[in-house]
Amino acid sequence: MSQPIEILPAAPEPASGGCGCGGHDEAAPVLDVRTIPHAVRHGAVFGAFDSIPAGGSLVIIAPHLPAPLLAQLAQRAPIDVETIVDGPTDWHVRITRRADPTQS
Repeated sequence: MSQPIEILPAAPEPASGGCGCGGHDEAAPVLDVRTIPHAVRHGAVFGAFDSIPAGGSLVIIAPHLPAPLLAQLAQRAPIDVETIVDGPTDWHVRITRRADPTQS
């Protein structure tokens, strides 16, 4: 039987900036991809990443360093990557979307 997908409340550090309307999360959402079936895992991360505005972050928890996924995300938009937990059983990676200089 499949496990439910769990999106954790927040990463410990609040995101900076924002529009001040009070309707935004103050910290980066955390997506535990270990519970997502492998066949749709990258698609789920792409959907979550596409909802993050420039300057925003998403933290993913994976069973390995997701280097191929990070390369695919970098092709979608400019990103900064920070490894928060570097194994050996779980990797926590903060992905921050930078402003795309080709779009204005």
